[in-house]
Amino acid sequence: MQLQGFLDHLLKSNLPGASSGDRKGVLESDFGKGAISGGMLGLLLGRNRTTRKLATYGGLAAIGVMAYRAYGDYQRQQQTSAPEPQTVDRLPPPQAEVHSEAILKALVAAAKADGHIDARERETIEGEFRRLAGDADLQRWMHAELEKPLDPAEVARAGATPEIASEMYLASLMVADEQNYMERAYLDELARQLGLDETLKAGLEQQLHAS
Repeated sequence: MQLQGFLDHLLKSNLPGASSGDRKGVLESDFGKGAISGGMLGLLLGRNRTTRKLATYGGLAAIGVMAYRAYGDYQRQQQTSAPEPQTVDRLPPPQAEVHSEAILKALVAAAKADGHIDARERETIEGEFRRLAGDADLQRWMHAELEKPLDPAEVARAGATPEIASEMYLASLMVADEQNYMERAYLDELARQLGLDETLKAGLEQQLHAS
């Protein structure tokens, strides 16, 4: 799948809450062309709150910036000597592609967490992806993601590194309604399946809510 090419259609320059240093790191990557368009994903996912949250918080690059901060803070609190976090905003395209696929997987799953993606919304989503992507493999992947039952354990398997896991949880937070019981339960179970320490989980939530 050429996920980067697809995401290029959904990017715009919008990095909320980023310092000049963070912004420089983002802009130097191929994915630093901007953030996932809140308006487009709002259309795709058919949820006004998605539009509001993604427009406010930003998207792919902003997720990387927030995950970098939260995971870096967590490392310092744990007094580990681990290397600098490798988040999506700081990686070359081949590695960023892996992160991006996991983030998109998390976004789609979180949109299903309330159980209300109906046939009309699914048709709208798939039609929009066909119009934008033109990538048969990506279209098949998206169709499969939309059709499969919601399973936090299956979603979490894409979180191959702590940085990816952090980005996936942040993306899910952007889409899900934390005040909805079903969606809060999904977020908590996803965090557990991703293996997020409670301190890191709280740090990620704090980064998002502070943005």
